[in-house]
This record gives sequence, C-alpha cells and structure tokens, in this order.
Amino acid sequence: MNPKKPNRRGFLKGGAAVAGLAAGAVQSAKGQAPAVATINRKSTKEEIAYGDRSRFVTSLREPAEGRPSPDAFGLTFHVVTPIGESVGSITPSALHYVAAHRGFYVPDIDPKEHRLMIHGMVDRPFTFTMDDLKRMPSVTRVHFVECIGNRSKPGHKTVAQTHGMTSNSEWTGVLLSTLLKECGVQSGASWMVAEGAEEIKGASSIPLSKGMDDCLVAYAQNGEPVRPQQGFPLRLVVPGFEGIYQTKYLRRVKVVDRYYMTYNDYGHLQKDPKVVSLTEQIGPKSVITFPAAGQKLAGGPGYYEISGLAWSGGGAIKRVEVSTDGGKSWKDAEFRTPQYRMAHTRFALPWTWDGKECELLSRCTDELGTVQPSREQIAKFWNEPFTPQYRVKGADNSIQPWKIASDGSVHNGFSNA
Repeated sequence: MNPKKPNRRGFLKGGAAVAGLAAGAVQSAKGQAPAVATINRKSTKEEIAYGDRSRFVTSLREPAEGRPSPDAFGLTFHVVTPIGESVGSITPSALHYVAAHRGFYVPDIDPKEHRLMIHGMVDRPFTFTMDDLKRMPSVTRVHFVECIGNRSKPGHKTVAQTHGMTSNSEWTGVLLSTLLKECGVQSGASWMVAEGAEEIKGASSIPLSKGMDDCLVAYAQNGEPVRPQQGFPLRLVVPGFEGIYQTKYLRRVKVVDRYYMTYNDYGHLQKDPKVVSLTEQIGPKSVITFPAAGQKLAGGPGYYEISGLAWSGGGAIKRVEVSTDGGKSWKDAEFRTPQYRMAHTRFALPWTWDGKECELLSRCTDELGTVQPSREQIAKFWNEPFTPQYRVKGADNSIQPWKIASDGSVHNGFSNA
C-alpha cells in the first residue's frame, strides 16, 4: 500500500479537524458558539407536504411603479419580478411577473373539465382533454416571457421597476404543430387566433407559420403544473414574441386566413410596418442585475462580479459586452448559464471598483447578428431628437445605464441623462 495515498478514514479525520478548528475560531471570536434557531413556522406535516423557504430569504414581487395592484377594480395588474435578486437564469414560479388578468378574478379551472378546441380551417376539428394532451409526445424547453411594457423610465428607482416584467421558465407541454398536424391544416390558412378562458376573452392573432414552428401548449412550468396566475391548466408559449401573445387558460385555437381584430390585437395595432416588426418579436436585450439601481456596493472599493441577464426573441445570445466607463470601452462577459434560444442567459464580468463615480452598461448580440442598441441609436434610426424622456417605439430593448456614486450607491442612468 502506498503510504502517501490518502485513505477515507484519514480524510474524514482531517475534515473533522478542520471543522473543529473552524468551530473553535468562531467560538473564540464570539465568545460562544452561534445559536441555531428552530424553524417553527409550519407544522412538520405541512413542511413535509410542501417545503418552505428560509425566513432569511425575502425576495418578493411588487406592483410596477405607478401601477397599483390590486387596482381600483380589484384586479392584479403589472406585478414585477425582483430581477435584481435573481441568480442563474430560471425565475421561480412564485416570482414570475404578472401583467394582467382579463376580468375580475383568476380563473379557477378544474383540469378534468378543461378542454382545448382546435377548429376553423382544419380537416378534422378536435377537442382535446388534459389527459389527451398528456398522452401525446411532450417537449421541455426554456423560454422567457416579457411584457411590452417592460421599459425603463427616468423615474424608476430599481432594476425591478425598469426590467422586472420579464421572467424565464422551463416549460413542458405539447408542440402546437403536433396538434395542428393531427387536425390537418387546410390550404390557404395563414393565421391563427388563440383564446383563453378569462371573462374578457384575451385572444391574439398569431402567424400560422409561428404556430407550426415552435409554439408550445404548456401544462407545466419549472417542474410543476402551471400556476393559476400563469394560466393553469394550459398556457400557450410563443417563444420570442411579446407577452400578450402567450395566451393563458388556453381553450381554443382557430385556424384562419386573415388577421383578426381581437380584443388584444386592437390595442396593439400599428400603422407603421417597422413598428410592427419591433413590437411582435422582442429584440436582443440585456440588463446588469448587479450592481443595479436600488443596490449598493456595500464593501467599498475592491473586487466585485458584475452580473446580468441577456435574451432575444431572435434566438440564442451569442455575445455580451460590458462597459465600466460609460461606453468608452467594452469587454466580453462570460456566460454562466447555457445559451438557449429565446431564453434568459446569465452573464458575468470580474471587476475591481476604484471607488470613483462610473457608469456601467451592457449590450448583447443574438445569433442573427443583431446588436442591442442604445436609445440614442434608436432615436437616430427614427430620425427623432433624443431626450432623457425619449420613448422607444415598439418593444424597448435599449441599453440600460447604471451610474455608481462614490459612496457605492447605484442609480438609474436615465434619471439625469
């Protein structure tokens, strides 16, 4: 036996010794060993049945700035994800943003009674039960959902307010193309209308080509059934398109030969085709989530890891660049999570702060080669004057500046641009 080769018993003894030294160090430094509190918020039976998070973890959603929720009608409206406290790229289901509900309640749907009807320009109209759908070939994919109202304003004080209306989940369900092929799409069909089961039918017109490409009829989110606020028991996921197309409580899809003037469509009609193209599909977008507005570099000057999220409706993120000098120079960030198509990707960059005022920026490039623009570039594209209050037409995917003060506090760069 090689006397230099470590054995398991010796390793465990060494580990115990290290642990003992660590405990002793804590005890000698504090005078006594730290107390361990007993968790007593749920009964043991409840804790076993459905776990709970630590009382020290306090991330919560909040109403979007300027949009009270519940509103005057008692409706949940624009509740944002605490994106500044996020890690990795997956948003916990309980923290997924909520844009709105079309009615006075979140539908309480018995999945045994729920049906999905596909009809219109198909050879075989069909009504699927939840059991029918779960018997069919399933897929699991990671995709973001983002509201077109997710845009930074000068008055926003935190990154949750500027960018909190986007979330990223692992969705499981059946490809819509599988169901459409089962029903037999007729020649001449070019659009489809997806409708949910809310009081006010929040239907949306979607190109049939998109439906046959990658749309997903999802019954699960992050390893569990889709939650009621997210469309239980069935939600349409339209990868890369703005949130209003991701129909909740999906109950029917009608295949048609033209664009329909639905409730959702009416509020999103645009005369300018350029605006339409920038509205339907989300452009490449990124945001630094730490350090970001509402946070502080509490440790003073020294080493930090800049971290953020990037995503695009045009496909996977291929590159993220970060600037720590207001855009004068850029460095390539590193990816911390897989670069899935139409999904959030976590990026990071090691950084040493010198304690001086500075401005942080990030910009990303997707697989189509499209680069995230600044607001000045967007204004120039439209031949419009740029001001701090400039509102981007279509979906706002502009570069977000964060200004760091000498005391380490972080502020929205648009607030005093």
